[in-house]
Amino acid sequence: MWKWCGELTSPGHAPTLACVSEEMKRTPLEAAHLELSARMVPFAGWNMPVQYTSILDEHRAVREKAGIFDISHMGQFIVEGSGSEAWLNRLLTNNVSKLAPGQGQYTLMLNERGGVIDDLIAYRTGETSWFLVVNASMIDEDFSWMTSHPGEEATLRNESDLWAGMAVQGPDAVEVFSKAFPNDTLPPRNGIATLQNGGIVCRTGYTGEDGFEYFCPAANGIAAWKNFLAAGAAPCGLGARDTLRLEMGYPLNGNDLSPDHSPIEAGLGFFCDLGKPDFIGRATLVRHKTDGPPLKLSALKFTDKAPPPRAHYPVATMEGAVIGELASGALSPSLMAGIGMAYLPPDFSKPGTALQIDVRGRLFPAEVVKKPFFKKS
Repeated sequence: MWKWCGELTSPGHAPTLACVSEEMKRTPLEAAHLELSARMVPFAGWNMPVQYTSILDEHRAVREKAGIFDISHMGQFIVEGSGSEAWLNRLLTNNVSKLAPGQGQYTLMLNERGGVIDDLIAYRTGETSWFLVVNASMIDEDFSWMTSHPGEEATLRNESDLWAGMAVQGPDAVEVFSKAFPNDTLPPRNGIATLQNGGIVCRTGYTGEDGFEYFCPAANGIAAWKNFLAAGAAPCGLGARDTLRLEMGYPLNGNDLSPDHSPIEAGLGFFCDLGKPDFIGRATLVRHKTDGPPLKLSALKFTDKAPPPRAHYPVATMEGAVIGELASGALSPSLMAGIGMAYLPPDFSKPGTALQIDVRGRLFPAEVVKKPFFKKS
């Protein structure tokens, strides 16, 4: 499978890829992207649009109006059964028992060492039924992990190939939905609902803006996509999706989240309910919460003009000692400054700490800052 080795790091730059061993998958919306002359790139095993016009324009469309992203590559799992709640609570960090039907939550699935296998959204669709949205590159691994840790009276179904998915994000997202579905109502934040046409709408997002995700049978995907475009959403690609999420300090699985780092190190302790008596990886989280994590995912911003930062660029002290590397990096279109995140020792993770980032052999000054990088006025 294609592997993602670094997110888009600046407007106009393509992703970095490792070796290729399998043919790319194609989303149900690919023909619509080609019709719009999208620039297509490999991502997580899929042929995906990276941009249509420019990353800057698409980024601004989401911050100021509304943009739409193809998320058909992401996975959809169905969990059912009288034991499903107990099973999911053993597999996931957040407490699904707190969800009423129609509600969802961000959560993580960990290995035995407390490292992150995947971050996902779990929606409760009924008393004993659930709709999980998982990362595209982790569909097979997630499914394998979950089936290798079975629960009693719980079934798991991978329906990823059956759905087309798209995310509409931006301050005008509600207006776009109302035009596209005048006889339906959006669920509240973190909610999920079934529309009159049988499609599923979820109210989450990955950009820091208001928005929703729409899932429908794959065969109906292009019609739905064009319906949202007609309602005012601008098509946006992976490039804008990456700069938008990084401005908010949201982690990307495979870069900022990995099997080698716990959610406490990543600053995601809020999504880990340590009050649950037993879930996979809990012991590590308790230790990191009690003793403090060995590393912290920290936000860095260039303090002077510099080339765009990229994943894996070394991070050094002012004396030149390397103390980590960037997990993510990009030029922020909103701030017009280089930003990134890196796992750093706690002594160097405090906001205001002066550091340096090595850009192809040259050191540029940077500063640890609070997340998010971008705050709406």
